[in-house]
This record gives sequence, C-alpha cells and structure tokens, in this order.
Amino acid sequence: MIKRVYKFGGASVKDADAVRNLKKILENEDRSDLMLVISAMGKTTNGIEKALKNFRDNDGHLPIGALQELMEYHEKIMLELFDEDTQHPVFETVTNLFLDLYLSLQETGYDYDYQYDQTISFGEMLSTTIISAYLNDNGIKNRLLDARDYIITDHDFRAANVDFDESRLRIEKLQREHDGTLYIVQGFIGASTKPVVTTTLGREGSDYTGAIFANLLDANELSVWKDVDGVRNADPKRFPKTEKIPHLSYSEATELTFYGASVLHPKTTKPLQNKNIPLKVRCFLDASLEPTVIDGSDEFISYVPSFIVKDNQMLVTIRPRDFSFMNEQNLGVLFAMLNELNIHANMIQTSALDLSICIDEDERKLRQLIASLEQSFIIRYNAGLQLFTIRHYENGIEKEFVKDKRVFVEQRSRSTLQLVIS
Repeated sequence: MIKRVYKFGGASVKDADAVRNLKKILENEDRSDLMLVISAMGKTTNGIEKALKNFRDNDGHLPIGALQELMEYHEKIMLELFDEDTQHPVFETVTNLFLDLYLSLQETGYDYDYQYDQTISFGEMLSTTIISAYLNDNGIKNRLLDARDYIITDHDFRAANVDFDESRLRIEKLQREHDGTLYIVQGFIGASTKPVVTTTLGREGSDYTGAIFANLLDANELSVWKDVDGVRNADPKRFPKTEKIPHLSYSEATELTFYGASVLHPKTTKPLQNKNIPLKVRCFLDASLEPTVIDGSDEFISYVPSFIVKDNQMLVTIRPRDFSFMNEQNLGVLFAMLNELNIHANMIQTSALDLSICIDEDERKLRQLIASLEQSFIIRYNAGLQLFTIRHYENGIEKEFVKDKRVFVEQRSRSTLQLVIS
C-alpha cells in the first residue's frame, strides 16, 4: 500500500544533475510504499505562459520559434540523461508532446483561462515522461500515471475545485491495485468530466496535488522537497539573515501561505489537517538535514517574526457612484463579482465610502472588473506595488524595511501587520 507521498518541485528537477540527485534520494528509500508527485522542470511553466501570450497576441500564427527555447531546454536535459542516444523512445514521446502543445497554442479562439489549462499542463507531462523513463533505465522501476485520471475537478479553469468524492473512488481503486511499484504522477493538473478537459489547481499547485493524494490514500506523511532546509522565517533570496522554523502547526502554515509565503501552496494544509497527516518540508540538496514538520500540534510552539513580500501587487479602490455607504449590500455585490472573476483579495480594507483590495497584477482581470462595475462604481488603482506582511510582529520592527517607501495601506491585527507599499 502507498503510505508516503513525495512531491518534487521545479527546482528539484531543473536540469540533468537535479534529476540524478532525485534518483540518488530514491536509491536510499524503501520505494514499495511511495508515490512521487512531480512539477514541471525549472521555469517551464513561465516559458509556456510566455508562449501562450505570444500566440494569442498574434492570433495563433506565431511560428514555432516561440517554443524553440523550451524544446532545446528539455532536449539538453534528455541528451545528458540518456547519453545522447536520440533513438531512445523518450525522444519521440517528448517530440509528440511538443507537437500537441504547439497545436494547442494555436487554438486562440478559446477563452483565455480554458486555453491556459490546456497548454500549461504540458510542463508536468514533459517532466514526468522524462523522469519516469530515466528512472526505469537506471534500476528504479516505476509506473507513470496521468493525474487527470485521478484528480477530478469542476470547470473552474486555472483554479479548479476538486471533486473529492469522485477522486476518492478512483484513488482508492489505485490503492487496492498497488503491487509495490513506485508510482509517478504529475502535480498541478486534473480533469473535469462532461466534457473531459484538462484543468489546473492554481499556480504552484503541485503541493496541493500531493496533499490530495496523501488524503485519499490515507498516507502516513507528505514530504515536499525544496532547495532550502525547511520553512524559514523569510525568503533567503530577499533577506540576508533568516531563521529556520523547525515546527509549525497547520493553522500557522495556512496563515503564512495565505499571505504569500512561497514555500507551499495555500490549499495544501487542509486535506492533511482533515486526516492529521504530517507534512515535512525537506531539502533535496542534503536529504540528511532535519525537515520542518507541519502537523496538528498547536500548543507550546513559540514563533519568531516571519517576513513575507509579494511583488506585482495592485491596490484597487472602489466607491459607489451614488455616494452611498460601503455597506453590506454593496460589499455583497463586489465580493460576488470578485468570486465570479476569480480575483483573490490578498488584503481588504473598508471605509465609509470605499473598498480597497490588494490583488495580484493581472491587466486582463482588472479590465473585466472595471467593465463589470463601472456603471455603479468609481474604480481607481495603483500598480507596481508590494504587499509586505509580518507574522508575529513586534512594534517598530517594520521601520527598517519600509524606510523611504510610500505606505498606501496599513493594517494590523493581534499577530499580523500588513503594508501595501511602493
């Protein structure tokens, strides 16, 4: 039976050396009860997003050169992993995947969110195809699964909601049939039914995929492998001094990810908490390091201040044209529209007349929001901002980080300080 789920993110499979390192980790593991969830390699998702924009900007007529960089990137990895044997069957399989991706990118007549899911999912299909073949060739026998056969969702493209009842039936059947073979499956993607089309679970959603499988398999643990030694109280790429957090509760991890901590997808903790499955954040650069453990323990954990920065933010301020109060009726209208357009509010603040929301920059969704509301509301916005959050803050601790910057909005609670800054 499958009792452990390992999720490997893009950084942990970004090149041939990283894939070899993954193999080394697996060689030291009992693989008879293990499932791997694997993301797209490196920055592949960003590359497909760029190609999709180029195709849509050119009505689907852009030459294949838009994909050339991605093709060469994956080919380089394969040449290194398979000793430049271009006759290996994996080369033909990957070529066919790129051909299908190219054809999908040309279908620019579809709604953007729909086309996004049909194209962006190829990143995970490419990575798992290559890694599965490499491991099979090097003594780690495995079976490659298609996540779309098991993660069943609605049609909410780019942020699909999982049908846990249907997914449970399929994953429980997979569990019953398990014979000790290592399973490999894609993160981030699923499929709807009636009609059957590819969906995605939200950007960076492979962690969530791992949590779904762990929940429905009744696994003993989920391990997420990162290029850091666990959860730290700030991004080491941004802050010169950071501190490892060895133990987190589910609730604290949920708070951190909601505010933008990139170590996990925000939806990851709920399926784990529901069955009290511990989550370990482990370092793929040195598997011997102690992980950060996230579990149901809430008592006796003392937290240091954590610093979270979200770039590319937009502050949108909405006011009724008739000068009516920003009351429950107006708030109901506005929140319903945010939900309809799948716009996530990272911070919300109200006054007598205004609703201010901090959201991720997305020109297309902003235009949709303005078009939907402009008859009844005045909408103003500032772009190119940052959302700076401090969990477990101490008074005055923020001054060093926001000096010489304009503060647009400041919001404090008992444990959290948030600032929208230039």
